[in-house]
Amino acid sequence: QVYLAESGGGLVRAGESLRLSCGAFEEMSRENPMSWYRQAPGKQRELVASIDSGDNVNYADSVKGRFTVSRDVENTLYLQMNDLRYEDTGVYYCKYLPSWGRGTKVTVTS
Repeated sequence: QVYLAESGGGLVRAGESLRLSCGAFEEMSRENPMSWYRQAPGKQRELVASIDSGDNVNYADSVKGRFTVSRDVENTLYLQMNDLRYEDTGVYYCKYLPSWGRGTKVTVTS
């Protein structure tokens, strides 16, 4: 089992930025994609962004142009979140294969 841990969440005002990070306690293969999900209160968990072995990326329509997903040579996963909006509020989760992190909470006020 791969153990993941997210960090970087917090309380921000609309228009501000955050960068989320996700690290693994065990080595991860770059051949496998990694992704970020989020879940707002009372809402279904949704895919926000993903990145594959060739660093090809995909984003939910709601975050295109504002969020950037990337990973470094050690496969630490990042999510740069710019121009945050109230609708971005939720718990953000890192996913690798069947493994999930415990989540990091992002709260955006207007």
